[in-house]
Amino acid sequence: MSLKPLLPGALSDRGQQMTLGVMGGGQLGRMFVQAAQAMGYFTAVLDPDPASPAGLISHYHIDTPYDDEQGLAQLMQRCDAITTEFENVPAPALLTLGAHRPVAPSSACVAVAQDRIQEKAHFVACGPISGVYPAPYAAIETPELLAAVPADLLPGIVKTARLGYDGKGQIRVKTREELAAAWEQLGRVPCVLEKLMPLQSECSVLVARGADGQVVSFPVQANTHHDGILAITEVHEGAVPADLAARAQASTVAIANHLNYIGVLCVEYFVVDNGAGGSDLIVNEMAPRPHNSGHYTQNACDMSQFEAQVRALAGLPLPTPRQHSPAIMVNLLGDLWFNANGVRPQASEQPVSPPWAQVLALPGTHLHLYGKLSARPGRKMGHLNITGGSVAQVRETAAKVLVLLGLPPLA
Repeated sequence: MSLKPLLPGALSDRGQQMTLGVMGGGQLGRMFVQAAQAMGYFTAVLDPDPASPAGLISHYHIDTPYDDEQGLAQLMQRCDAITTEFENVPAPALLTLGAHRPVAPSSACVAVAQDRIQEKAHFVACGPISGVYPAPYAAIETPELLAAVPADLLPGIVKTARLGYDGKGQIRVKTREELAAAWEQLGRVPCVLEKLMPLQSECSVLVARGADGQVVSFPVQANTHHDGILAITEVHEGAVPADLAARAQASTVAIANHLNYIGVLCVEYFVVDNGAGGSDLIVNEMAPRPHNSGHYTQNACDMSQFEAQVRALAGLPLPTPRQHSPAIMVNLLGDLWFNANGVRPQASEQPVSPPWAQVLALPGTHLHLYGKLSARPGRKMGHLNITGGSVAQVRETAAKVLVLLGLPPLA
């Protein structure tokens, strides 16, 4: 990737407005497009959905499958550099694009994130640098490897090596018989078995790394999941113990450097009981893109994760982001439209808009909806960032918001 910066508002070598492209038109692509446009770039989106949230607001929307040769050629023709908004974009398509345009992250980095077996091997390789390792695990790709799984990995969780997200493609098992049945249920595809650990909490770290090797880190995010989907992110003093936060940031920087990564990278961690009355850190998985848990940066930091993505892609300077307000992010799933004020309508009724007027009357509330045309249970429709002058104020406002939306209270 060229170190020559792509300056916003300038003309490219092709005599066109400097244009940044993104593979994928979902909400992460939409927020990347918004950040790029705010800085003066033209944008192009490749996504097969004609009503994709990012495609609807971009200068150019290329409505083709991700591996369509003509679509990829159009994207290359339009763009000066290209990124991705989700890890399951075909890595070969990124490789094709990368032969002609700067692509960040690279196809090689995305390929590692697409395969849990490769991903965990990478984490193990980074362990001696950071002191943080994944949970004990075994790869299961053949009946022989299944039979050779060490007994001390049970009970555990079987996860498909590819295409798993938000808790999908995962089965908990206690015995060898359950393990064998789970592998059959998952279609005998390559999987990993992870040992169940004494989980205390979860956190994540965002870093941005430029082509020059410069890495900056955002504050560590404390995350709460419901049914495998992120529900709440808290980023404030006391949300994550300082020693664990420092280790998580150092581990994430090591992971990015070891991959020679360019762009925004999120790494998720488990905080577990160390058996001696304290806590330890285990690396879980990484996302080669901005992350749901980093949405608070839009209102609580002087540089959002999406601006960092634009800067890294365009080769612009990456100053260390500063958090100016304590923050809590509430994920808004489509269930809210069918559960307004905690009262679920009859199945035949139409979705009901949540009580946004009451929510937005509370100080420090910032609503971000993704432009999706229909609400469905489990669908990510938006998020709400809550900021304030103190941790107590933010938590008090968040508690009121959760009551208004009929969501579980803060821990």
